Amino acid sequence: MACAKTLYRKLIDSHTVRELDDQGNVLLYIDRSILNEYTSPQAFSGLREKNRKAWRPESVLLNVDHVNPTRPVRDNKMTDPGGQLQVDYFRENSRDFGIELFDVLDTRQGIEHVVAPEQGFILPGMVIAAGDSHTTTYGALGAFGFGIGTSEIEHFLATQTLVYKRLKTMRVKVIGKLGSSVTAKDIIMLLIQKIGASGATGFAIEFTGPVITQLSVEGRMTICNMAVEAGARGAFMAPDEKVYHYLQDKPRAPKGEMWELALQSWQNLSTDEGAEFDREVELNCDTLEPMVTWGISPDQADNISGKLPDPVNEKDPQKRLAQEKALAYMALKPGMRLTDIQISHAFIGSCTNGRIEDLRLAAEVLKGKKIASHVRGMIIPGSTLVRQQAEQEGLAKIFIDAGFEWRQSGCSMCLAMNEDVLEPGDRCASSTNRNFAGRQGAGSRTHLMSPAMVAAAAIAGHLTDVRSINGGEQ
Repeated sequence: MACAKTLYRKLIDSHTVRELDDQGNVLLYIDRSILNEYTSPQAFSGLREKNRKAWRPESVLLNVDHVNPTRPVRDNKMTDPGGQLQVDYFRENSRDFGIELFDVLDTRQGIEHVVAPEQGFILPGMVIAAGDSHTTTYGALGAFGFGIGTSEIEHFLATQTLVYKRLKTMRVKVIGKLGSSVTAKDIIMLLIQKIGASGATGFAIEFTGPVITQLSVEGRMTICNMAVEAGARGAFMAPDEKVYHYLQDKPRAPKGEMWELALQSWQNLSTDEGAEFDREVELNCDTLEPMVTWGISPDQADNISGKLPDPVNEKDPQKRLAQEKALAYMALKPGMRLTDIQISHAFIGSCTNGRIEDLRLAAEVLKGKKIASHVRGMIIPGSTLVRQQAEQEGLAKIFIDAGFEWRQSGCSMCLAMNEDVLEPGDRCASSTNRNFAGRQGAGSRTHLMSPAMVAAAAIAGHLTDVRSINGGEQ
C-alpha cells in the first residue's frame, strides 16, 4: 500500500522536476504567477541584462495595485514621480515580454490576491509563486501559493521553475460553532495569538475541521491570506463543492469537457487518512468573540471584551519587553479596556478583507447610521469588479450616506505606498493584515479587526463590540 500523503506533499510531489539533495531541496515547477509594479522591476531588468525572454508569458499576469491612487475619480496618472516611473516601466515590460497587463483603467484591475481568484486564474492543484507574501491566499482554492523575492521572480520568469525547500507541515483543526458576528478574520487572529507571530515559521499549514467547511470561499481566503502573519510560507484547504461552484463561471476557468476533466482531477486533492503532520493545533470557536489587536505585532491581540496586558505580570522577559515596546508606541496604558481606545480613522480594504462579502458585512452594520464626527472613514474595494458589484447592490450608497469615502481599488492604506497615509499619532481601526509600527504611515497606530468591527468602531468613535451595534448576541 502506498504511503499516506498530506495534501501539501501531493502538491509539491506533483510539481517536482528533480530532487536536488537529501535536505529537502527540489527544482519545483510553477504553474502561474501574478506580478505587481513594486516588486517586479529588478527581475525584468535582470532578464534584459541577460537577453532572456519569459519562458511562458501566458502563465503570468501583471497587475497595478501598490502605488496607484485610489481617488474617487480615476485617471491613468500616479500621484508621485517614483510611482509613475514604476508603472511606466511595468507597462514597458508588458509590451516587451508579451505579458498581459491589468492597468489602472482596466475593469479587471484590483489587488492581485483579489483579482487572480475572481478571474479564475488560480485553480485547485496549482502551485503559484509571486512577489508578495500574501500569495498564501490562493490556498483557499486548494492551490499552493507562496511569496518570492526579486531574484526568484527573475528565475521563474526565465525557467518556469524555482529551487524550493520542502516545509514542515502543520494541521490546524477548527472546531466548535461561530457566534454572532464572529468571522473568518477572528479565527485567523485567534490562531496567530495562540501560536505567535513566528509560530508557523518553516511550516505549511493545512486548515481543516467543520468550521472551515462551513465558511464561504472568501472567508477561507481571509484565513489563508493572514496565515503568513504567523510565519507560514504556505496555507491551504482541500477544495470542495463550494470551491468548484465559486470557480465554475469565472472567465479563465476551464469550460465544457475540460471543466469535467478538471473536476475529476480535483477530487484527489485531500490529505490521505493516516497521513502524519509535524505539528497539530486545535482551535475551538465556541467562546470566540470578535477580536482586535492592541500592539504592533499581529499576535498582540485579544477578544474585544478584554483588557490590555500589564507587562509586570509577564514572566517571559522577551514577551515583557515586547509588551512594553508596543504599549509605548501605541500610547496605551496597561490594564485599560480595549473598548476605551479612541480612533481617528477607519479603513476597510486590502487583500485580506476587501472582497464583496466583506463590504456586505460592513454595510449591514452601517445601514441607516452615521460614523462619528471625529472619524475619517475610507472604503477601498479589493478590485474594480468588486467596486462595480457593490454599487449595483446599493452598498456604496450605504457607505457614502454613513460618512465613509467611497474610493477606487488598490492596496492603499494597507501599506501606505500611495497618497493614502496616516499622520503621526493617527489611530486607525483597520481590516488589513499588519499592524507593524508605521505600517500605515510614520508614527501611525493600527488596530486590526474584521470589516464589521471596523464599521462598528467608526460609528462609536472607539473600539467596540459590533454586537452592541447590530443587536447580536454578546
